[in-house]
Amino acid sequence: MSMRCLIVDDSARFLEVARTLLERDGIRVVGVASTGAQALARTVELAPDLVLLDIDLGGESGLELAPRLARTASCVIILTSTHPLDDVQELVAASPARGFLHKSKLSGQALRDLLGPDCGSLAT
Repeated sequence: MSMRCLIVDDSARFLEVARTLLERDGIRVVGVASTGAQALARTVELAPDLVLLDIDLGGESGLELAPRLARTASCVIILTSTHPLDDVQELVAASPARGFLHKSKLSGQALRDLLGPDCGSLAT
């Protein structure tokens, strides 16, 4: 079965495009959220294998949300942004996220490559 993913981003357009792209690439998007509160609630409700989390959530910080998500559920967190990794590398490294993927590089294969051998164990 495919990996179950929750996408958290404050851009409705990005949520739509990312869902379409990931589902086309064989990743099952079980839900989306645009705020920290929605992300926490949907993580509990949907128990995704993977949370794709934007670093900038409007007035909220995905970097501050990541530890709360990690304490809430046993899911892999991948941070995403339009900022280059060089600009946020130390913050990403200090977070509980497994890694970082630039929004322009988003694809099912890019997520599988980032997750490496653990990717198969995430598919439930």
